[in-house]
Amino acid sequence: MSGNSAPLLLRLFSGSRCSMSAVVWSLVGCVLMLHLYSLVRHKDVVTGEIQSHTVQNPQLRELQKVDEEKIQMPPPRKRSPRAAKRKPKRPTTIIEEFLDENSQLRGTFFPGQKTAIDPRKDGNDSFYYSPAKIWLDTDGNPIQAHGGGILYDEKTMTYYWYGEYKDGPTYHAHKKAAARVDIIGVGCYSSKDLWKWKNEGIVLAAEETDETHDLHKSNVLERPKVVYNENTGKYVMWMHIDDANYTKASVGVAVSDYPTGPFDYLYSKQPHGFESRDMTIFKDDDGVAYLIYSSEDNSELHIGPLTKDYLNVTPIVQRILVAQHREAPALFKHQGTYYMITSGCTGWAPNEAHAHAAESIMGPWETMGNPCIGGSKIFRLTTFFSQSTFVVPLPGLPGIFIFMADRWNPADLKDSRYVWLPLIVGGPVDRPFDYNFGFPLWSRVSIFWHRKWRLPQGWRVMK
Repeated sequence: MSGNSAPLLLRLFSGSRCSMSAVVWSLVGCVLMLHLYSLVRHKDVVTGEIQSHTVQNPQLRELQKVDEEKIQMPPPRKRSPRAAKRKPKRPTTIIEEFLDENSQLRGTFFPGQKTAIDPRKDGNDSFYYSPAKIWLDTDGNPIQAHGGGILYDEKTMTYYWYGEYKDGPTYHAHKKAAARVDIIGVGCYSSKDLWKWKNEGIVLAAEETDETHDLHKSNVLERPKVVYNENTGKYVMWMHIDDANYTKASVGVAVSDYPTGPFDYLYSKQPHGFESRDMTIFKDDDGVAYLIYSSEDNSELHIGPLTKDYLNVTPIVQRILVAQHREAPALFKHQGTYYMITSGCTGWAPNEAHAHAAESIMGPWETMGNPCIGGSKIFRLTTFFSQSTFVVPLPGLPGIFIFMADRWNPADLKDSRYVWLPLIVGGPVDRPFDYNFGFPLWSRVSIFWHRKWRLPQGWRVMK
């Protein structure tokens, strides 16, 4: 008996191992099937929502019919035979043409005054956005609100556009310094329809004489954003504050009783003890506001909630998009999901935008790829020759937003242009994500290129 018991037990144990293995793999198969079903179901639901939304709003089809662009490179400039022999000239890239103030393509990237958007004139172009054209205010002057953001004020039922007022000469502080203008202040414009903008003046002005002040004209003030605090009844402005060499790397805070200012400057600091450059503010549905900023030599983004009065950061902070080298964050929310558009870090030169998504604003954030559609390959790889700054939700049109970006003109920064385009959230993704197994299938984010476009009629009354 003892001689036969070992083989018998071994056979029984082997059989139970096979049974256990079969059970485990069966469970794994079930999980995989359920996951695939959920992905397909999510895709069908999202696609159905978009198709239904499109049927209800047929003008959406116009927003999705993109324009194509083909830029013809100018012939190479003539060089002397001696210079050509000494060093053969490599082909000029279109990015270099964009940055060259003497390029023959200048008018293509920065159309002249004759094509300006003028809201004072009624006609066929009324309420049409024309990206990169000069945009005039209701006084007939070019709008100065670069790197800006939009606040909708429920008290006055008015939109306020805040941005850098760059109406000064462009220069370099030293040979290797980036192009800049002296600080003039933060400009503010008001509108009822997001198309006609009234100049409300400079709501936060530069300091002319005190060289130790953060707002001294020799320093840097960028990307101002304003949020309203229901608890205090104050309008709070956050901005990037720096010195001419970008070594201060701080945020600044100002406050006002009115959306049109004047704003009182309070202080600057490096939030959470980290350097901060390109930044934005996002106010969630529950009233909590968050600061998002590029840090660690622009290699990553940091995000954290503000205090209840919006005048400071809390100790809570999360590092996101680590080692991805992203800046110019623009956050928005749709159906409980947080989305963000960012740019690469190439100075004044345009680069490829990325879209990101998260179930929680504190992350983890997943990268979804390039959201740009239309134009041409080089248009898509340069975010239509612009850089993100803000995303505006549109009341009554769920899933439709305005993507705000700046087409920087480093040769003449006051002549930098605005690129406003339709952004639509919906439909399945068109490429894999950087996520591990188990993350949801995010709805696609698309920014559509148009030479000329307008919002669906009647949106303004959907509030």
